Amino acid sequence: MKKIITTILLISVLSISAVCAAEKGALSVPAAAKCPVCGMFVAKYPDWTASVRFKDGSSSYYDGPKDMFSHFLDTARYSPGKSQADIVALSVKEYYSLAMMDARAAFFVTGSDVYGPMGSELIPFKTEKDAQAFKLDHKGKSILRFKDVNRQTIKSLN
Repeated sequence: MKKIITTILLISVLSISAVCAAEKGALSVPAAAKCPVCGMFVAKYPDWTASVRFKDGSSSYYDGPKDMFSHFLDTARYSPGKSQADIVALSVKEYYSLAMMDARAAFFVTGSDVYGPMGSELIPFKTEKDAQAFKLDHKGKSILRFKDVNRQTIKSLN
């Protein structure tokens, strides 16, 4: 009986830990994962990670939202044989909480004095209020929604 109770408790603790990690938006980036855009090892920059998941179950990882957008905007170049239609999820790490969030729901600040691993970066926020405060504090130029980020936006950051 004691073994059964111990086993149940252990399973409960492990389940709760997994749920908490998922709620915080934890992203497990493989140590050997390289950004398909710049070739950098993504795990070295945990505060900047972004990812794309394809409908075939495969994923790509990035050392910042800028490279994720580069891939998204030119999917066939970085994932031959795949298109934007094959993408089922795009995730970025929210700047303040460091929690993963849906990139399509984020507010991105451009032109700030905060730099990512690849220099100028799109800084993601969960709320427009946080994006506005960051923009003021860090000399940002604009706040964009996902649909507003295009090749010209990325080019202006490089």
